[in-house]
Amino acid sequence: MDNALFVGLSRQITLRRELDIAANNLANADTSGFKVEGLMLKTDPAGPARTLGAPNPVKFVLGDGVARDFGQGSLRRTDAPLDLAIEGKGFFAVTTPDGDRYTRDGRFRLDDLGKLVTEGGQPVQGDGGGEITLDALKGPVVIAADGTISQGIERVGKIGVVRFDDLSVLEKSGDNLLKNTANAPPAAAPDALVRQGMLENSNVKPITEITKLIEVSRAYEQISHMMDAEADLSRRSIERMGRVQ
Repeated sequence: MDNALFVGLSRQITLRRELDIAANNLANADTSGFKVEGLMLKTDPAGPARTLGAPNPVKFVLGDGVARDFGQGSLRRTDAPLDLAIEGKGFFAVTTPDGDRYTRDGRFRLDDLGKLVTEGGQPVQGDGGGEITLDALKGPVVIAADGTISQGIERVGKIGVVRFDDLSVLEKSGDNLLKNTANAPPAAAPDALVRQGMLENSNVKPITEITKLIEVSRAYEQISHMMDAEADLSRRSIERMGRVQ
């Protein structure tokens, strides 16, 4: 197999990954707080054993990680008192068995003990890192823009909202949660506003992702045709050389 086929194969591998990412974006278009993703690419130059007039080095295409767009999604009203959205830069902090996690998904509820938890049952952290416990007998829950939680005239807690100066330290860890891969802890996000009775939509643009799926599929087919033609040319060349000899 010559270099052209190897280069084509390397591009096909990245196109398959791009296809998976675009399909995942579309699947999460209605997931609260989901952030659209895209594949980053790089070239990997490698010197061939024999160039025979071909470029030296030959540049192969490789994936270079997944980029995530943390741009603000639109807010939609639900009027559910425990549905929360963040307006601005910041994340809700969540406690899991594997450590702290972070999310923009504010679909919260109360568990059997009255703790504020995510849909998956992980406790939502208050300001300072502790858990938040509410008592239904104390009356309706009111959450201010700064995250302060009140029931009647009593202040019962405060939602913790944190920020990261470098968002590249965040990686997906399942259940719409993000893991901090850096050693430094996040800082408080005083400028972020908490909106009660609202949820943040994903920032996925379905038309854009559908267009990307079509473009990636066509590019994959074009490279397949090119590789088939290259392989057929090599086969016919070998056959002719054999006849001459």
